[in-house]
Amino acid sequence: MTSSYSADQIQVLEGLEAVRKRPGMYIGSTGPRGLHHLVYEVVDNAIDEALAGYCTHIEIDIHADGSVSVTDNGRGIPIDVHSKTGRSALETVMTVLHAGGKFGGGGYKVSGGLHGVGVSVVNALSEWVEVTVWRDKKIHGQRYERGKPTSELTTKPSPEKQRTGTSVRFLPDRDIFVTTGIEFDFNAIGARVRELAYLNAGVRITFSDHRLDLLGKEEPRVETYFYEGGIREYIQYMNRDKEPLHDEIIYVEGERDGVVVEAALQWSVDAYSDSLLGFANNIRTVDGGTHLEGLKSVLTRTMNVTARKRNKLKDNQPNLGGENIREGLTGIISVKVPDPEFEGQTKTKLGNPEVRGIVDSLVGEVLTEYLEFRPNVADAILEKAIQAFNAAEAARRARELVRRKSVLESSTLPGKLADCSSKDPSESEIFIVEGDSAGGSAKQGRDRRFQAILPLRGKILNIEKTDDAKIYKNNEVQSLIAALGLGIKGEDFDVSQLRYHRIILMTDADVDGAHIRTLLLTFFYRYQRDMVEQGFVYIACPPLYKVERGRNHHYCYSDRELQRHLNELPSNANYNIQRFKGLGEMMPTQLWDTTMNPETRLLKRVEIEDAVEADRIFTVLMGDKVAPRREFIETEGPKLNLTDLDI
Repeated sequence: MTSSYSADQIQVLEGLEAVRKRPGMYIGSTGPRGLHHLVYEVVDNAIDEALAGYCTHIEIDIHADGSVSVTDNGRGIPIDVHSKTGRSALETVMTVLHAGGKFGGGGYKVSGGLHGVGVSVVNALSEWVEVTVWRDKKIHGQRYERGKPTSELTTKPSPEKQRTGTSVRFLPDRDIFVTTGIEFDFNAIGARVRELAYLNAGVRITFSDHRLDLLGKEEPRVETYFYEGGIREYIQYMNRDKEPLHDEIIYVEGERDGVVVEAALQWSVDAYSDSLLGFANNIRTVDGGTHLEGLKSVLTRTMNVTARKRNKLKDNQPNLGGENIREGLTGIISVKVPDPEFEGQTKTKLGNPEVRGIVDSLVGEVLTEYLEFRPNVADAILEKAIQAFNAAEAARRARELVRRKSVLESSTLPGKLADCSSKDPSESEIFIVEGDSAGGSAKQGRDRRFQAILPLRGKILNIEKTDDAKIYKNNEVQSLIAALGLGIKGEDFDVSQLRYHRIILMTDADVDGAHIRTLLLTFFYRYQRDMVEQGFVYIACPPLYKVERGRNHHYCYSDRELQRHLNELPSNANYNIQRFKGLGEMMPTQLWDTTMNPETRLLKRVEIEDAVEADRIFTVLMGDKVAPRREFIETEGPKLNLTDLDI
């Protein structure tokens, strides 16, 4: 019997119902990232007013009731009647998908919000929204509930005759964000807001948190972000714990064919990798794009031409590679494009082909002139690049070993890697474990079909302090590179070469295990950051305790969970507590049940919410300088809950 399928089964969703039906399609998820996306959408509108030259101050407030308001001093959303909808322009913007001033018509030349989904989606996913508009010496207001207006547009004279702008206050709908609630993360929002302030020089952003503290008192936390130096100050912020190779930050600003380009560059003495950030219309392009391609291309060409002019490279010597030139570079490229084309699964790759040439041309002109007038700076950068080139040549044989397709069959992995039988990376996973003991339990407990085991001996190199030559000579690092299919440091990440799509760090639950995990994370972040950013790295969460009571047992993953479990036991119970100091102490079946079985295990995926802060933390904690590390420990130590510290 065939089920009927007729016109009656075709569902038509009116207005914003589609957004409420499938919120993930519009904001990515209904988890924390989607929740915070609502704030960014409203802030983007205010930033677009700043880009258009009408807004200088944005105020963001998290209120005690969990709602958020974003207030700007821009032109104010128009409130006159829209010819197509017959409703006010304000109500049209708030209730109609893809309605706004960014689709032509001269409202905005450049827009970051175009990349997003619009304030109407925020309206659809909120319990209520209240909009206030200051315009034409009047105050206009309207309230909405779950996307629908609950009042007519109100208008009254404004006591502040000259004031213009818009304020949007919204309370996210708990029915939509049911799994995570509506708890906003001040630090996460602050990181994005700080980024926007750097990218839009001269715009002041005030961010306040009025929520009650744990004792029920209101202690507002207020941060102000205002950077007249724009991305130059951003570079200073990123490099504040590094030793600069040259004091002056190289800065480029220009416009060609309607595309505005800003770039800032500074090399550091004590860094062996680069840190390049790309932005298009204020959107962080984590997957790169034509603006970053143009910047890399012009850097390579200009520095090689300069090297030959200054006789740093002889006629018979090959050109320096792009990765050699970018070693130690912190750079930001920000472009404002009238009609941006975003590519990739996450829409975070700029695709406009014309931008590549524009960036190449504008940066090339300024950089060439800068280096000609500052030969000492040119020489310092070139000498560092030549050192990087020489180190890479010294490691060439080891690098070639990595390139061989048969590397896994070579003598570099004598029985270390216990591979899985599946050849499909998307279903395969590898556990990186410390030592032969844990490796033995993991090998016996695993599912051989899709789980591989790679035991490492001791602590791998701290890649933050190490040049390429040492990296490629290290056996443990070679094993990692070859087993995972990572390719070469400095080359673009090629996901098709990755042999496993879940790379799981499974270290002991003690200080040494935490250190090894940190060293591994440093390696992945510095060697192949794209792999981390695209979500292939995970951390296993083995239990700390096993509580046995008769024939029953219970695993606890923290001291708090143990205490909670013990409190639930009868006062007269005879129980036994086993503490797992190392994974090698666990029987293979225990390790499978608690840590490796996809049906029962707990995995944490490593994500980078704030790339700049992540970069700084790796520099501080794993770099050569002791003073910033001591300062970090003295500052952050008191904030930690030391009751869970395992020594």
